[in-house]
Amino acid sequence: MTRLALLALACLVSAPALADSLKIGLASDPDSLDPVLSRSFVGRTVMAAFCDKLFDISPSLEIVPQLATAWSWSQDGKQLTINLRSGVVFQDGEPFDAAAVKFNIERDVNFPGSNRRSELPPIESVDAVDPLTVRITLKAPFAPLVGVLTDRAGMMLSPKAASAPGADMANHPICAGPFKLIERVPQDRIVVERFDRYWNKDHIKLDRITYLPLPDATVRLANLKSGDLDLIENVLPTDLPEIQANPKLGTARVALLGYEGIAINLANGPQAKTPFGSDARVRHAFELSLDRDAINEVVYAGQAIVDDQFVSPDSPFHDEKLKPPARDIAKAKALLQAAGAPNPAVTILIGTSPEQQQLAQMVQAMAQEAGFEIKLQAIEFASGLAADQRGDFQATLAGGAWSGRIDPDGNTYSFLHSGGALNDSHYANAEIDKLLDEARAAASPAERKILYNRVQELEAQDLPIIYLTHRSWSWGFTKSLHGFTPVPDGLIRVVDLGKS
Repeated sequence: MTRLALLALACLVSAPALADSLKIGLASDPDSLDPVLSRSFVGRTVMAAFCDKLFDISPSLEIVPQLATAWSWSQDGKQLTINLRSGVVFQDGEPFDAAAVKFNIERDVNFPGSNRRSELPPIESVDAVDPLTVRITLKAPFAPLVGVLTDRAGMMLSPKAASAPGADMANHPICAGPFKLIERVPQDRIVVERFDRYWNKDHIKLDRITYLPLPDATVRLANLKSGDLDLIENVLPTDLPEIQANPKLGTARVALLGYEGIAINLANGPQAKTPFGSDARVRHAFELSLDRDAINEVVYAGQAIVDDQFVSPDSPFHDEKLKPPARDIAKAKALLQAAGAPNPAVTILIGTSPEQQQLAQMVQAMAQEAGFEIKLQAIEFASGLAADQRGDFQATLAGGAWSGRIDPDGNTYSFLHSGGALNDSHYANAEIDKLLDEARAAASPAERKILYNRVQELEAQDLPIIYLTHRSWSWGFTKSLHGFTPVPDGLIRVVDLGKS
């Protein structure tokens, strides 16, 4: 066993072992735990334990109430009325009510640096009709709104705690979820404990959960096999047979809603001023150098879906006419010659996990055959997100993965619209902006599909993001764990989760 694995084990066994506690191994350390600022998938995974949302999604991808009980739209599609659950309190004892929903949605829109602002539509007003009814009035119809509220925009913080002087919601959020955050040590652990006044407390089976960021999949697996972890996420496809052969362990797998890709800096500061960032022909040459099928077989053991779109073939919004280009080194070289850049140099940010490094090394070797000079720069996950945001990248694999959303707007607008909060490439295409705005207002799924298919065609011409695959997400766990239900958003639901 590696020294890192031994250190991780030592850290784990030094913590007190409780029969009603759970230890979960994460693939990375979260960034901000403030729902309005969070950008990471792993942050959503942790926040699922202590921040309930207005709505959630089911394993069959249906929208279901959580802190809400029901919702309805006005005939013109401009007013959403939400009925709220009674008897809910925040973890500081303050009541959850319509005024709290109003506070949180207005905070999503107005908070400096909000990553939720571009996910939400132009809002005319948020009104507390009565203590358990809130009405959101929009300036124009917005079809994805309820879907948006199944994610961080729908997470509810205590208004009293969030507005207090010196409030630190990034590290000490106060929500209305089943557990309360009691400790966060960056790069080491996040500890939550049962909240006894939770509205659904009869379905909470644990007293404590400890989340441990362990980027090395080998370390996570070693700790699972030794019994020092109860559940691990992001199991390597190549490790699944070993877990499945162990009589004490089990696995679960689900196809994610999102994608794995490479995002390219087009206009975000000086790092964009390269042939790669400034000439679409160079980006097309790069894409033509890649063999997606080989990547799938080697990195994902053939378990991913090869594709070049922002939604998977399982989505009704997938464009069945658009196919990923086959590898063509001769054509790639011809494009580079035409662009006057036969040997473009590109630095790609990559994560620190073995899987990301293997994927990056395959990309590097393939692209070099076409003439690219690829440098790989490994970076810790949260640091990579920060680098992407400030434009300190030429291309990023570390920030190119997206866990996906139930509505295609969640896979597109924030990344491809010129006003998108997660558009780290600073990509701007006026026609795509118009199409994405129209898709938000269109009520008919058929009309929205036409609009998104056109977005996909234009994105495939400009290539701000080169989509590679739609991944399967796998978990490993001890068979003493019960109540775990995989959902296509990849998050770990703690309701009904327990140990025997």
